[in-house]
Amino acid sequence: MFTRVCITGGRPLLRSGLDGLVRVLAANPRIEDLALTTNGVLLAEQAEALRLAGIYRITISLDTLLPEPFLAMTRRDHHARVLAGIAAARRVGLKGTKLGTVVVRGMNDAELVKLIEFGCANGAEVRFIEYMDVPGATKWVTERVLSRAEMLARLELHYGQITAITEDTSAPASRFLLPNGAVFGIIASTTTPFCERRNCSRLTADGMWYRCLYAAAGTDLRRVLRSGAPHEEISARLATVIRNGWQGRKDRGAE
Repeated sequence: MFTRVCITGGRPLLRSGLDGLVRVLAANPRIEDLALTTNGVLLAEQAEALRLAGIYRITISLDTLLPEPFLAMTRRDHHARVLAGIAAARRVGLKGTKLGTVVVRGMNDAELVKLIEFGCANGAEVRFIEYMDVPGATKWVTERVLSRAEMLARLELHYGQITAITEDTSAPASRFLLPNGAVFGIIASTTTPFCERRNCSRLTADGMWYRCLYAAAGTDLRRVLRSGAPHEEISARLATVIRNGWQGRKDRGAE
C-alpha cells in the first residue's frame, strides 16, 4: 500500500535508536524509497549510522547561510551545527540530498542565488518553499510571501533563461533547470496549493494518521494495532481503515 516513507517531524534525530528504526524500515521489501527530513542540528553525529542503516536520501532545513538571520528565523544558535551536518551528509556518501529553504521577504530573499550555489558546491538540490501560514505560525502576513513567479524572475536576472522540468509526479515541488546545468525546485504552497494532487499523508509518533498538514483531526491507528486481534485481522482492518480514509478525504487546508 505504501512504497515511500519519509521520517520527519522536524527533529527525528532526537529519537533514541533512530538508526534501528531505519534498519527495520529499510528491510521491508515493499518500501522503495526511505527518506529523512531534519533540521540538521544533530546530523553530523548520526549521518554515517543513518546511511549504513539504509536511508536513501535526506532533506535538511537551511533557510539562510548567515548566522544572524538563522538565529532570527529559528530562535536557535545552531547555524554552524547545521552546516556541519550538511558537510557530514556529503562526506558519508548520502545521495539525493535536498536543502529546504522557506523564503521570507525581508529576511532571506536576497540569498536565492547564494543558496543555489551553496547547494551545488555541496552536492545538494535546493528546494525553495513559499512562506506558509501553517498551524502554529506566528505573525504570518501575505506581504512576507515571495511567490514562485517572483523567485523565478529574480533568478533569471542572474542566470538567464530558466527551463521548467516536466515531470509526471505528485511531488509538491516544481523543478527547474538553470543554464549552467544546476537544478532547483520551488514549492508554491501558498500561491498555488496542490492539495488535490498530493498523495502523501502523515503518521505521528503516537499513531495518529493525518491526511493534511492543516487537519484538525486524524485517525487513531494505534487503537487498531493494539486491539489484541490476530496479526492477519489487524492487517486487514488497517488496510480497510486506511483505504476508506484516503478515498473519503476532503482535507484541502492549503486551498
